[in-house]
Amino acid sequence: QVQLVESGGGLVQAGGSLRLSCVASGRTFSSSFSSYAMGWFRQAPGKEREFVAGISRSGGTTDYKESVKGRFTISRDNAKNTLYLQMNSLKPEDTAIYYCAAVPAVGWSRVVVTPREYNYWGQGTQVTVSS
Repeated sequence: QVQLVESGGGLVQAGGSLRLSCVASGRTFSSSFSSYAMGWFRQAPGKEREFVAGISRSGGTTDYKESVKGRFTISRDNAKNTLYLQMNSLKPEDTAIYYCAAVPAVGWSRVVVTPREYNYWGQGTQVTVSS
């Protein structure tokens, strides 16, 4: 089976930093993590799930939600089947459950920003930023 497991969430004061990780495992990822475009999404209470950052299969193309540009950095290590999200200068409005997601068979340099295009999702990790 396919599994995406996030970690690295927690409670941090405004202005602080966290680094989220997402490890992919299972038969479909074991030898082809680079076949998947990856993304980070978040969902705050009472709100819809929203795109935060995405990265292409190659890792060479990224895209971000406007409000996190300059503060968050998405990256991937295809040799370790791992996706990362470095979050700096955190704000209370960044508080949410953060999810990683994967979608196969897209263009080498394409970033996917629409949640419904993603096939696989992790269970999420809570990020809470206090003011």
